[in-house]
Amino acid sequence: MIFQDNIIKEYLRNVYFISGTPCGGKTTITRALGEKYNIPVYVIDDQMPYHVRLSDKEHQPEMNRDFKDADEFFGRTMEEYKNWLLKNSREQLDFILLDLMKMSQDKPVLCDIHIVAEEAFKFTDPSRIAFLIKEPKDLVDDYCNRPDHQPFSDFIHSATDYEKAKATCNETLYSLNIERYNFIKNSEYFWLERDNNRSVDETANLVAKHFGWNNQADVTIEKVDKGTPLADELLSFIENSSYEAKDHIAGLVRNWEFTDWETMFAAKADGKVIGMASALKEDYYPMPGVFPWVSCIFVDEDYRGQRISGKLINCANEYLKKQGFEKSYIPTCPGNVGLYEHYGYSFVREITNYGGDNDLLYVKEL
Repeated sequence: MIFQDNIIKEYLRNVYFISGTPCGGKTTITRALGEKYNIPVYVIDDQMPYHVRLSDKEHQPEMNRDFKDADEFFGRTMEEYKNWLLKNSREQLDFILLDLMKMSQDKPVLCDIHIVAEEAFKFTDPSRIAFLIKEPKDLVDDYCNRPDHQPFSDFIHSATDYEKAKATCNETLYSLNIERYNFIKNSEYFWLERDNNRSVDETANLVAKHFGWNNQADVTIEKVDKGTPLADELLSFIENSSYEAKDHIAGLVRNWEFTDWETMFAAKADGKVIGMASALKEDYYPMPGVFPWVSCIFVDEDYRGQRISGKLINCANEYLKKQGFEKSYIPTCPGNVGLYEHYGYSFVREITNYGGDNDLLYVKEL
């Protein structure tokens, strides 16, 4: 099955890509931005073992090639090594795109990926991709000096002739990346060359500015009360939103089907409601003994990436703590693994909703 580029672009509209050349700082900056803006981070290198388990030798032969040792791996010709790297990347790409589509349905995701500039237009808009580059010389030393690359360092140092293996690797990576490096520098894409005089935070801020994340809205979070103008504004927001369960939530607000301490919270910016969350006794799960739930967390697409979800969650939890609760629960789909840990939640277990689908349950001490 082949998906057209416009379809892939639409389903990846919430994904922000950071690509470039080896040792350009992609992983460091991606993780710094994820932490700063509370956005889930997807690093393709971390996913390779999982994707290999999903693959098979018929459809992904290069991902399933076995090498008995470093001598065999680095003993290939430069052209053989380069072709293997290219094919390996192409085979993994299908897994990556499907993962990103699942993760980014209703929230922004940051992706550290190897997308060449010549093909980036197929997956995303130029405003949602940044290239971090470094001239691809002597990459092995730079790569091996990082603690998170220790397994690779151990592997290449296990070669009988380490210097020869290092030369093969350096020459292959240079040949593979020098054209990409020059193309990026002469393209209209946003790019930054690695500069050791520029801090990680300074580089992250430049990328965030390119993504439009530094234009933070002045956001307020308010508890919604029955029969108020804010309740009417929230209802209109829900009815016109892309929230998956909007009909159900709109009905709850329209008829104000909340009891005791149950309520909604609205995020407002630029004179309008731009997000919501709820505090509920029950959610879409047959678990009456588990409550209170912080649920219905949703932010308008134009305001994502500004930590508004975190503000909504914090406001709901402050309210629940005043009601005497010692913990709160958040449910989420499997594609959101790693999201709510940013807000202090811990995974409890898998749960099954009324529709029969499996979700994940998280808890936080208040």
